[in-house]
Order: sequence, then structure tokens, then C-alpha cells
Amino acid sequence: MKFTDGNWLIREEYSLLSAVQAYDFWKKENMLTAFASGAPIRGRADTINGALLTVQFHSPLPGVIGVKLIHFDGVVDHGPSFELNLSHPDVDIVENEQYAQLTTGNLSVRIHKGPQWSVEFLRNGTERITGSGFKSMSHIMENNGNVYMREELDLSVGELVYGLGERFTALIKNGQMVDIWNKDGGTSSEQAYKNIPFYLTNKGYGILVNDPGAVSFEVASEKVKKVQFSVPGESLEYFVIDGPDPKGVLEKYTELTGKPALPPAWSFGLWLTTSFTTNYDEATVNSFVDGMAERDLPLHVFHFDCFWMKGFHWTDFKWDEDVFPDPVGMISRLKEKGLKVCLWINPYIAQRSVLFEEGKAKGYLVKKPNGDVYQVDLWQPAMALVDFTNPDACEWFAGYLRELVDTGVDSFKTDFGERIPTDVVYYDGADPVKMHNYYTYLYNKVVFEVLEQKIGKNEATLFARSATVGGQKFPVHWGGDCYADYESMAESLRGGLSLGMSGFGFWSHDIGGFENTAPSHVFKRWLAFGLLSSHSRLHGSSSYRVPWAYDEEAVNVTRFFTKLKCSLMPYLYDIAVEASQKGVPTMRSMLLEFPNDPAAEVLDRQYMLGDSILVAPVFSEQGDVSYFLPEGKWTHLLTGDTVAGGKWRKENYDFMSLPLFVRENSILAIGNNNNVPDYDFANEVELRLFEIADGAEVSRKVRNLQGETELEVTVTRTGSSVKVNATGVGKPFYVSCHGFGSIAEVQAAVSENANSANNSDSVKLDDAGRIAVAPFSGAIEFDITLK
Repeated sequence: MKFTDGNWLIREEYSLLSAVQAYDFWKKENMLTAFASGAPIRGRADTINGALLTVQFHSPLPGVIGVKLIHFDGVVDHGPSFELNLSHPDVDIVENEQYAQLTTGNLSVRIHKGPQWSVEFLRNGTERITGSGFKSMSHIMENNGNVYMREELDLSVGELVYGLGERFTALIKNGQMVDIWNKDGGTSSEQAYKNIPFYLTNKGYGILVNDPGAVSFEVASEKVKKVQFSVPGESLEYFVIDGPDPKGVLEKYTELTGKPALPPAWSFGLWLTTSFTTNYDEATVNSFVDGMAERDLPLHVFHFDCFWMKGFHWTDFKWDEDVFPDPVGMISRLKEKGLKVCLWINPYIAQRSVLFEEGKAKGYLVKKPNGDVYQVDLWQPAMALVDFTNPDACEWFAGYLRELVDTGVDSFKTDFGERIPTDVVYYDGADPVKMHNYYTYLYNKVVFEVLEQKIGKNEATLFARSATVGGQKFPVHWGGDCYADYESMAESLRGGLSLGMSGFGFWSHDIGGFENTAPSHVFKRWLAFGLLSSHSRLHGSSSYRVPWAYDEEAVNVTRFFTKLKCSLMPYLYDIAVEASQKGVPTMRSMLLEFPNDPAAEVLDRQYMLGDSILVAPVFSEQGDVSYFLPEGKWTHLLTGDTVAGGKWRKENYDFMSLPLFVRENSILAIGNNNNVPDYDFANEVELRLFEIADGAEVSRKVRNLQGETELEVTVTRTGSSVKVNATGVGKPFYVSCHGFGSIAEVQAAVSENANSANNSDSVKLDDAGRIAVAPFSGAIEFDITLK
């Protein structure tokens, strides 16, 4: 939202009260309050008939500074508010003749005294990361009576901005105007399903605007050296989060707003759906499921989209009995085939739904100001909306979900949640403008908590489309409605990377695109990308997405990459646990892993899958692809070829491959099962050592299905000698070397074997040139001599 006319003038429709001078300060407990005048104070007369802005500085977490800018403090806050984890640590507050300063951890805010208002945020007391200058903090009045609060934070030379939710526009947000307002706009516009008022920069700090409503960002778009953000109303609060690197920012941000839950291992397998408007019944479903099995295509989740319920009846949670006469039996039969079952739902209640009369009678539906139920002929005729601010309505909605879980349903696709009106009244009196974005949080929370209660912690997973701050606690999210072409494939990736830099750990997309039907070459390229994403789903609009509907090669590509992903699960689940513990996404922009490489700052057609694997999807029929490898040695996972990084590469790939490189000093845990995603990861796992440099020390954990460590290996190299230290719980594993020499011999220095403390066979070379380690308990250590 723009308020200025160029660099000097204010637009005619606005008038501004801005922070001009620090008048005085007030210190109370762990808060520092500055009072900023809107005009220079030269004497006592200037304190009359003027105005002050109250600016409160505090610390919600160590290394995080909250700033609350207030004009009128008597405004009632009707909510909602983000659910934040606030520890309010002790801070250090000092005041001298030059400035007042608050410090938390390594981050300080310094408010300068003198003739002009100036606020600086400092890392380690000296490094300025950003600041708010003369007239940047402002209360703004529009001619029509609307009021806003505005802040402008400085951008330095070369500083780039990322995040702000799942945005399909350019990955770097400089030059963009971004309105935080959830909309169902597909993936090909500036609109977004998941709007997050949080950004981070390549300088290693982030900003969260603590307002669930309509936050408007001007990212170097109104003033090119500023990020401006504004909200309607009389106050504005934001948090400055120091990393001091991008990963550190995400860790603190998710400590503040909530860590992503750990999804179950089975959810990382391949999902297949009925698609949206296709015709299907149990026979059709079985033809898909059996067709996958007959072609040796591992399938792990089957999803029933909207028409598991009757048309015009959404949402009533009742199977269409004309199409599915025995849904409980059908679910049981699908489970006998080893599948999990997911059902589509949304929070909209059509008038023909049996839930409508019940919800209307009990007051469970959102109302108009005059007391009528809010209804609209959009999506479903005479559609109403569940009021999730009413605890009884939440329990009512959850009750129907529990009944479905009791029949064997494992997951729900929580669609929609963006089309939320503002001319309504909520049960708890919440501000309907702020509820527009926040509604999705309450909706997905209710559904996720049902699954946690009924199935268990770390067994719950959604397939959610809309989100706001905190929504990362209820994974998984997918990218929404994209077209079936390479451009939408690329924009989907940009959206996923932006969402990952907004605190979301797990993300998916519709392989092959949702709208229309992709040419087979697009589908096959998208398969490789989709099966090297956090979560993988075949889904479409008006056509089935079974691979043989495209061509026989698509079947082979599906088989190859599905099995590859299953074999990578020991590695993938380790990085999934990291995502749940630290808030660092599984699919990472190159900036997150290489924050000191200027080339990594602009890369939006490739990503890191965890800390070790680089993926560069191919966006062309011919297989031509350009990608950048950062400095170091890289080994192609599929071919074993080793190349030097630090430059761009231009290559050609067939449909069975793509640039898929393991960085140097990596340990990749490869499982002994390529047919399912949920197996005993530690049993006979192969730990592949890639380009371990002289003097390096590298570690990797292998976990069980609960996310607990079952095997931990640390490798150190000195010249031609590689030392391996392992702790585990009694399962055999293998070690192999890639790209830096082969194994000449191995010798156990210390061995605590389950059978014999110094069994000479506990560590030995096998016929494949790997080191085979027999089952052991406790710790084991051995030396590898390289050829």
C-alpha cells in the first residue's frame, strides 16, 4: 500500500503523523518505551496540541526484539491473535546521553537521542543489520477516515528479501508489492493461498509483523532502499529476529510461532488420487490400485477427492451410497493392500448438506451482522461457513471426523479456507478482517488435532492448501491449482521455496499439474521433481493421473523415482526430524545451505533436499538444463561421476535422470527397502561417504519411525585414514566410500559386539567392496585405509 508520491511528497488522500524526535524514555521491568514526537520539541509550548507515538521495545525470545508502535492505545483488540511462544527473557537496558538501548542475546536496538528520530538494530553491538529512520514510523489518516500504522525498515546494498508465504512470483521479493490476504488464485498470479507476514533477508535476519489481518508490504517497491509494511488501525507490532544466518532465523522464528510437527514416514510415499471431476467407484479405484501393483509401482496412500460425497452436499461427511454402497468394507480392502486412505474435506457447508440445518439451529455457522446465517452461491449452492471461534462448533465438526477415522480413514485433505468473508460476525466477537487469514489456522488445527487424538502423535498428517502464521504446525501443505506445463512446474517450485523460507517444513504439489492434462514429457519431468520433493502426489482435475494413461515410459519413470525415494527414506526422515526440531525445511533454497555464496542468492530452479542432495528439475522436453554447483566436489547420485563446483553447468538428461548431486563431506543413509517408505531404517542401512576431505568431521543419524536415533555415525579423515565411530542399538549396517578413493582395508580398533567384545568378523569388507558391520550394542570404532 503506497502512501507517498515519489521520494518527497505525500499522496493527496493521506496525512501523516511520523516519528520525528525521541522526546523521552521509560524503563519498566523488561520493556523500554520511547515516546516519539511528531514535530520538533523546542520548548514547553511544543508539547501542547501535538501528538506522540508510543514505541515499546521488548524481547519475546533471546535474540528477538519486539517493537510495538502505538498511536491510540484505547482501541479494543477483539482478536484473533497469533499463538506465540513467549518466554520474555531478561534483557539489558541502558540509557546515556547519546541513546537508549535494549539488548537480548546478541541483538540490540538502539534509539538515538537528538534532533532526529533514529532506531538501529545491531548484531553483537556493532554490526547494523537494519533500522528505522526519520519519519519512517507513522500513523496515517486517509481522507475517508481509514487509519493505518506504517513502518519502513532499511535495506542495505545487495540485500535481498525472501519469504512472505507461498508466493509464485519471483523468489526474490525486492520490487514487489505483497498483500497478506489469502485468496484462491491458483499458482499463476501474485495471489497466494498461504500468506505469511514474515520475511528474511540474505543478511541473516527476519521480520515478523504480528498481525493476522491485512498487512501490506512494499518491498523496495515504494522506496527502493526500504521494506515498508502497514496495517489498518492504531497500532502495529513487529519482531526483529537475528539468525545470524538464514537457518538461524528460521529456527528462532519457528520457536516463536511453532515447530512443524513430524509427519509419519508413510506420508513420504507416493499418493494417488481419484482426481477431481472424474467418475470413480470402488471398481475404478481398484483398477488404479491393482494397476500400480501389477506394474511394480509402489503406492502408499490413496486419496478420494470431492466426489466421495454427493454433489451439492459438500461438506456432509457422508459417502455417496449410490457410488460407494460399502465404504467401510472398501476402506478395509484397501488397507489389506497396504494402503493408507485420505479423504477430501472443506469447512464450507452447502444448504443441501445434512449438517446445514443442524449447524444453523445450534449456532455453529458464521452469521451476518443481522443474525442471518452467512450464505453465498460460491463453490456450493447456498454455502455456509463453520464458525471455528465457537468451541462447540469445533467439537461438532471434529465429531464427524472422528467417525470417519474410526472407519479406517488415516488423513484428510483440508482444501480451501481462503474464501472467508469480512462482512460477518463471529461467535467470539473476533475482528472479521483479521479472521479472513486466521480462519485457516483454526480450521486446520481442529482437523489435525482429531488425527493426533485418534491415531497418535507423529501419525497425524494433512494435505492442506491454505495457511497463515503457525500453520506449519499442521503439515503437510501443497501448492494448489497449477497448470500442466513447465512454467507452472517452475512457479510451483518458487512457491515451495518461498514457503520453506517462511517456516514451513514440508511441502508438495500436484505432479503433472492440476488443470488440463500434461503432455507425457511434462508429466515425466514433473515426476522426477515430485518424487524428490518432501511429499509426492499424483492429482489432477478432469483426467486420471495414473502413469499408464500417458505412456509406458511414464510407468518406468514413476517406478524408478518412487523406488529411489523409498531407498532414501533413512536420509529423508533424518532431515524431516531436523525440520520438526529446528524449523529448517526439507526442501531448501540454495541460500539456506550456502548463505555465503552470492550465486546461491538468486537460484530459483534448483534446491537442496536436506543438507546433502542438490536437485535441479528439468524444465524442457528435450532435457536441456542449466544449474549451478557451489564450490566443492559434487558426486552425481545416480552415475557416481564427480565434478568440481563453483560454476554453472549446462547438460542434457533423459527422463530417467536429472542433475542430482551429493555435496562433499556428506554421509547419505540409503535404506535396504525400495518398495515402502516406512520400514526399519537402521537395519542393514548403507552409509555412503561422499568426498570426505582431509581434516573433515561429518556425522549422520539414522532414526526409527518415531524419529528416535537408532544409529549415529561420525567420520573423521586424516590423510588416507578414515576413522568411523558409531553408536547403535544392535543392527547391522554398511559403509561405502564414493569419490575420494576406495577401501584398501578396515580394522576394528575398539568393538563392543553383542556376541564377542573383539570378534574379528564384526567389521569386514564384503564382496561389494563395502564395510559390513555386524550387529552390536553400545559403541564401535574402526579405521578405514584408503587406496
